[in-house]
Amino acid sequence: MAKKKSEPSPTPAPAPGLQMQAHRHGLLAACRLVSAAIPVGSAKPVLRNIKAIANGDRCTLMATDLEIAVRLDVRGIRVSQPGHALLPSARLLAILSETLDEDLHIVTGDHITVRGSTNEFEMPADDPATFPDVPSFDEKSYHEITANMLREMIRRTVFATANDNVRFGATTGVLWELSEKQATLVATDGRRLAVMSAPAKAVNGHATKAADVPVVPAKAMTLLARLLTNPDETVRVAFRKNEVFIQVGETVIYSRLVEGRFPDYKQVIPKDGMQSANLVAGPLNTAIRQASIMAEDDGCVDLRFAKQRLSVKAQGAESGKSNVELPVDYAGKESNVAFNPSYVTEMLRVLEPDASMTLDMNGDRPALFKTPNYQYVVVPLVESKS
Repeated sequence: MAKKKSEPSPTPAPAPGLQMQAHRHGLLAACRLVSAAIPVGSAKPVLRNIKAIANGDRCTLMATDLEIAVRLDVRGIRVSQPGHALLPSARLLAILSETLDEDLHIVTGDHITVRGSTNEFEMPADDPATFPDVPSFDEKSYHEITANMLREMIRRTVFATANDNVRFGATTGVLWELSEKQATLVATDGRRLAVMSAPAKAVNGHATKAADVPVVPAKAMTLLARLLTNPDETVRVAFRKNEVFIQVGETVIYSRLVEGRFPDYKQVIPKDGMQSANLVAGPLNTAIRQASIMAEDDGCVDLRFAKQRLSVKAQGAESGKSNVELPVDYAGKESNVAFNPSYVTEMLRVLEPDASMTLDMNGDRPALFKTPNYQYVVVPLVESKS
């Protein structure tokens, strides 16, 4: 992982071996969190470990798959011998989950011992010097955003990213646009597009460049969302060339950025020539889910609008057909548009059930669902008739 050449490594290098006493529940929660960065079936056995550095009243835990890394400070640890060690993640998590002791002693050296009042576990020890460095957050220029707002932004965008098997450009990640007073997150898989903006504060002129807007992997975004449990907490986000550092309380997430070109999303968002219907997220979600019972795996739901009424229809060659109606605020001419039902319900699930939205549509052009700070574009499956 890249480090600033002018600065020393942020990771201290105490002597191998440590002795500490920790509360089981707190240590278990911390290990579960950092273990999200541990690769599955890695060819490098050292990456299956959690690195621990004990000093003072804390233990710093680190894990990485060389693309994403997590660094977490666990406080309230009673350290009798400062040092560092590699802890086998799978077995340590199993011990912490199954033992009934509230406090555990961990001693490392030639081997690793985890001891409670009624049990003791001994495991082989690996050399902690072989573990890659996981940098701390020491950035002077960054953006600040509240945890509650960032969590909502991630919820409303990350589901629209492409998976690794169906992708183009940098669509397996979430694009970040950061200006002096605003943050915008964007995700797309080529058939749909999710965009959300929120207030953010730039510190020391931090911003993303228009010509090279960074894209953060979906895995890192999902991991970040898990950290955002305190709604009033301030999150710090700093981008460097090809990497991002994010600090949430005592935790730092590092990630390499997704390579490739992200689509020009602003050209996709419809701007004029559309008919508009005012909808409510919860009732629309219910109607689409009910109608899609009769949609086949590759089928669609057809939304047919008339004055003050919406009919949601689906039909399959073998499954049958359905029609679900609900009143809506619509005064335009009769129109219809067909969607992959999951593309719409996945978006509706991340909104509050009573959230009001507008649907802009026009034949087979991309349709736009929008709220004051959120836009979601969906490409219709078939040409619709107005």
